Amino acid sequence: MIRASSCIAAAFLGVLATPAAAQIADFRPVTDAMLANPDPADWLMISRTFDQQRYSPLNQIDKGNVGRLRMAWSRGLPSGTQESTPIVYRGVMYLYVPGASIQAVDATNGDLIWEYQRDYPRTVTPAAARSKSLGIYEDMIYFAAPDGFLLALDAKTGKLRWETKVDDGGQTAGGLLVADGKVISNRTCEQSKRENCFIAAHDARTGREVWKFYTTAAPGEPGGDTWADMPAQERAAGPWGLPGSYDPKRKVLYWGIANPNPYTRLTRHGRADAVSLSAPADLYSNSTVALDVQTGKLVWYYQELPGDDWDADHNHERILVRTRLNPDPRHAKWISPAIVPGEERDVVVTVAEGGGLFVVAQADGRFLWARPFPYDDPNINMNHIDVKTGKTRVNPDKLFRKDGDKILGCYHNTRSLWAIAYHPGRNSLYVPFQDQCLTMTANTKAKAGWGPRAGVIRPGSDPNKYMNIGKIDLATGELRVLYSQPQASVGSALVTAGDLVFWGDQNRRLRAFDADDGKVLWEAVVGGMIMTSTISYAVNGKQYVMVFTGEGQSVTAGPLGLTQKTMPRAVRGHNSIFVFALP
Repeated sequence: MIRASSCIAAAFLGVLATPAAAQIADFRPVTDAMLANPDPADWLMISRTFDQQRYSPLNQIDKGNVGRLRMAWSRGLPSGTQESTPIVYRGVMYLYVPGASIQAVDATNGDLIWEYQRDYPRTVTPAAARSKSLGIYEDMIYFAAPDGFLLALDAKTGKLRWETKVDDGGQTAGGLLVADGKVISNRTCEQSKRENCFIAAHDARTGREVWKFYTTAAPGEPGGDTWADMPAQERAAGPWGLPGSYDPKRKVLYWGIANPNPYTRLTRHGRADAVSLSAPADLYSNSTVALDVQTGKLVWYYQELPGDDWDADHNHERILVRTRLNPDPRHAKWISPAIVPGEERDVVVTVAEGGGLFVVAQADGRFLWARPFPYDDPNINMNHIDVKTGKTRVNPDKLFRKDGDKILGCYHNTRSLWAIAYHPGRNSLYVPFQDQCLTMTANTKAKAGWGPRAGVIRPGSDPNKYMNIGKIDLATGELRVLYSQPQASVGSALVTAGDLVFWGDQNRRLRAFDADDGKVLWEAVVGGMIMTSTISYAVNGKQYVMVFTGEGQSVTAGPLGLTQKTMPRAVRGHNSIFVFALP
């Protein structure tokens, strides 16, 4: 099950005083076929495969021996924001390093092979860059720099191959996906400014722009009337979160878009009922968009949360799964009557940052079933779906109707920029989630439309079960909570063919769980808070598990404020790599 890769530990031209002079020998170009069906030993994109399932076929580490895992190596990293996930190819790990530089290191021991450091203008703060992922294709590594340039580096040497000005720096909060010979990038956009609200495709060989899809509809375009009379240049909803997924057979991308801004209807439109309570409203905010990879044209959309009033992002990965459909009304609150029980379908699965799990048909975006996520609560912000049409509706009791209105709404960052995982053998989704809601007050004097605002532990819930791992059966919709703890986490989930789930927290604990019952089978204490990452790869037949430690932006600080009393004082700003393997 593990490829016997050629050893790269001594594959440099020599240990040189100048890392930029070192290079990788015996490099083999990454092809479209390799991206579509990667070697189990490699981790070529943020969640390993185009379908974003985050499943590793490696099984050397399993339930019987995982308790013997030991640290194989670690490596310190510079200071700065850390929200990324590395890629690994043929024994080389490529890192987006805090401070917005790129390193290639030996994946067996962490030794530096090469480093690319960019000379940024004084108007740019590289330490604040939040890029989620790198890309690899042929013999190039791609990254989005915080000065607004998309770059291609020589994978062997780290030397710049090309650079293209894309925007004014908004791409630095997003990530990259290389598909169909194109580098697909997403970005954030400023309050009330449409100009950077787009997904872009650039030719992977040259950097030439191929297409650009604006994620807010303009007047005269399909969906343009859903923004009421807001001027086109002020319509903003960014696709800044985790990269989308891709189906190389259909040649379609599936991407998530964040909330509209300013964050409240009062500030955006002047009144709560200026746009519809039901979808569509403020398109394509809080929607899944399916795009033709060759042209960037919209194939279909599905809006999970129309006219968001709470900054409840729906902008993370869309997981592609082929599953049997037999949703159980005890678990799936909304079920399309068109479903034939037991039929198999290709579906797109969304677990939203603001709560809710949605399953739609991959071919055309038709609604299939959905459930409140994690739990059905009277305070949820989207509380109705027309099961015949799939149209979602906001909870009218949670809208801000006048300045100073205060709400308690659910959910808030219940899952965020950490990635979730799917086990095809169990047909189950593994979701780390926070049982967290939101208190928020409308403030029309503030640019964003709110203030104050804070996450709170869901009223009536058990604070000792604030952070959880949920296992969701994608046939029936049943949620089983496998594990709970009071301490927060921003670690990504990883599931393996060894039937293990790996996941780490802000209390410095990295654990391996039994994928069936959630039993903790192994635990290690690392140097800092575990951030996103969590991947598995193999070199020379040996399987490794890796995490980053560090600190994100509000996604780290907010939960710490709620749960810091449940653990020793958090280690802040500790940026390192920790890698584990069997002895």
